[in-house]
Amino acid sequence: MHQLTFDNPVFATFAASAAALSLLAILTAWIVVLQTMRHKGGFRAPEDLKRTPLNLRPNANQTAPIEAVERYRRIMLNHLENLPFFFILGLLFVLTGPSLGLAQWLFWGYVASRMAHFLAYATAQIHDVRATFWTIGSVILVAMALMVLQAAIAAL
Repeated sequence: MHQLTFDNPVFATFAASAAALSLLAILTAWIVVLQTMRHKGGFRAPEDLKRTPLNLRPNANQTAPIEAVERYRRIMLNHLENLPFFFILGLLFVLTGPSLGLAQWLFWGYVASRMAHFLAYATAQIHDVRATFWTIGSVILVAMALMVLQAAIAAL
């Protein structure tokens, strides 16, 4: 059986978890868009202040930060800082030939930690709550990285 095909349940689990995380990031991007439209502000670029069918009454304050928009921008930035590690390490982890049970725990555990982090951030929970969920995900990434490193060194 080839490791990087959907015939491999470990790879299928990785693919499903990676797709779920991608959807979470895409949803976050759309929430940023919806929040900017809802508040008619929080725009980033000066050209966003031009009159358009979607911005009939532009004003200079529209580029000022709006917390409801910035909160989701920070969540998006956090996704962009963390998800690539999962995509790379998860794929390499599949190549180590782990047991399906271990892969499911690690992959879905990471997804759960990111979703919990998203919800904690979106609902303005204290830093300690967000940090706990981030730490769980980070520990999962470190565990996968160490197992990938171990497999790579053993193959040398």
